[in-house]
Amino acid sequence: MGKLRIGIVGTGGIANGKHMPSLKKLSNVEMVAFCDIVEERAVKAANQYGAEGSKVYTDYRELLKDETIDIVHVCTPNYNHAEIAIAAMEAGKHVMSEKPMAITSKEARAMVEASKRTGKKLTVGYNNRFRPDSQHLKKVCESGQLGEIYYAKAHAIRRRAVPTWGVFLDEEKQGGGPLIDIGTHALDLTLWMMDNYKPVSVTGSVYHKLGSRANSANAWGPWDPEKFTVEDSAFGYIKMENGATIVLESSWALNTLDVKEAKTTLCGTEGGADMEDGLRLNGESFSRMWEQEVNLKSGGVAFFSGTAEKDADLEMRVWVDAILNDTEPVVKAEQALVVTEILEAIYESAKTGKTVYLNQ
Repeated sequence: MGKLRIGIVGTGGIANGKHMPSLKKLSNVEMVAFCDIVEERAVKAANQYGAEGSKVYTDYRELLKDETIDIVHVCTPNYNHAEIAIAAMEAGKHVMSEKPMAITSKEARAMVEASKRTGKKLTVGYNNRFRPDSQHLKKVCESGQLGEIYYAKAHAIRRRAVPTWGVFLDEEKQGGGPLIDIGTHALDLTLWMMDNYKPVSVTGSVYHKLGSRANSANAWGPWDPEKFTVEDSAFGYIKMENGATIVLESSWALNTLDVKEAKTTLCGTEGGADMEDGLRLNGESFSRMWEQEVNLKSGGVAFFSGTAEKDADLEMRVWVDAILNDTEPVVKAEQALVVTEILEAIYESAKTGKTVYLNQ
């Protein structure tokens, strides 16, 4: 069997930072088409990552006409994830869409339906599942060591790290700010660990408190208050069908020193876990409480000089393996849909001042 042929739609930050470098390392795929509304970006990507004879496009519809392309990676702003992903599946391509799956649950549901209708695989770029600490904690959860996980926190808090480039601050193109940008990672991680995808109610608070300030301290330099149309913080209280509770916190700018991003805290009947400082487990035995720090370093012997596979590399490898072996992707589209439903409900609850009830 020849190499799987991949088309990249959107050759900006996330494509260059994750998708293309990791795909380039795989021997069983080749990137053959690059599309971007800024042609120069697509040309640069083709020159750096493309196979011989790679093609460049400025309209994704033209790329999709190439029947030799097996997979499309959607790395565009959030507002057109659904449009491009659905068109790609209808054109016979498997699809990896960057997170969040879509801006609305209606769009995300249409993506799931398109996958089922066409028989094409669909996954979403929740790469934090593939970190060493996440992989280990998932095994702990599956083993039953924590028991029934009935309370959890999803953390996505930055003190001052507002992305000032691209369309991150544009509500129309992104659908929101830190909640939909980094809160989505923390929520996905938490739901995955709990293996619980049945929310029944969501109460949310959304704040626009710091975005209007000029010359603010920020990791990437001051933001433009005129362009800051999304929230700077958002919080959610989520109740699940089985009675479990999840608290989601997300912010790009918050006056706190308690900073942690894409992490989860889990509390179960038999034990607990958190990602506060590496990966920590806790429990009790023989009437004594205990804590354990998990050593996630590679090797452990003096002559070992290798390094662990990077999370993005692992993410791309298992995605390609799912296509080659006709198995389910690690990140299932139905799971990503639930994440989108909850995020949407937090925004809706904050807007109306009422609790939003799901799956009624």
